[in-house]
Parts: sequence; structure tokens; C-alpha cells
Amino acid sequence: MEPGSCYPFGGEVVIIERRWNYYVRDVARVVARTLRAAGCEADVVLTDDRTVRRLNCRDRGKNKPTNVLTYEQPPEILLALGVVRREAAREGKAVRAHLVHLLVHGALHLQGYDHHHAGEAREMESEETKILARLRVANPWKNR
Repeated sequence: MEPGSCYPFGGEVVIIERRWNYYVRDVARVVARTLRAAGCEADVVLTDDRTVRRLNCRDRGKNKPTNVLTYEQPPEILLALGVVRREAAREGKAVRAHLVHLLVHGALHLQGYDHHHAGEAREMESEETKILARLRVANPWKNR
């Protein structure tokens, strides 16, 4: 899959960090399928920790990489491969399953969901769980 490849989910998948292709088979198709299931039209950038760290510092004042960043205008979801891989390993998950979860999480942020307060977090987690079940991904909140 080449950078800039479009799939019919209303967004573009841009693969900056080529190793995403190694860790997630057919990664662009996985992204497109996930965003369709989440009802989200956004561009997705699969990148590296350094890029996400720089943007996280610039836009959120946090000088560290994070797993997923979302931007509302234009709607965009960025994911950092190193962080996603480390979290997946720590949680005993496949990188693909964790990627799908984080894409759903980012899509829900773009749809107005948040998790700053307990009630909001429960509502967002419930919606994530429903979408992930449709995608046949295990509930990430079950064994917390």
C-alpha cells in the first residue's frame, strides 16, 4: 500500500512508518474497515514515535509520544508505531487488535466522545466495546 492510498471509508490512509506493514497485515484495509465500522470519515496517518512526540509537544504541551492523536480540522487520526507496539506487548495483545482499538478510540473522539470524567469514560468505553465486538476484537476493558 502506497502513501496516499484511498479506500471507500471517506478518508485517506497515509503510511509514513513503513514498518506498520510488517506488524499489521493489510494495514490500510484494517484501517478502512475499522473507520467504516466506527462511522468515521477521517484521514489516518500511521507514523512513528518521533513525529507523534513532536506534535504532542507542539499541540498539547506534552514532550512524549502517545499512542494516538486526533485532530478535528481536518479530521485526522495519527498513530505512533513504537508506542502501539509497546502497549500491545505489555497488554498481551496483537498489534492489529490494539491498532483497531485505538482507531475506534480516535474515531469516537472525533465524534465528540471524551473520557475526562468517570461518566464520560464509561460511555466512551461502552461505545468502543460495541464497535470492537462488530469487528471481532476482544473487549479491551474486560480485564482491567
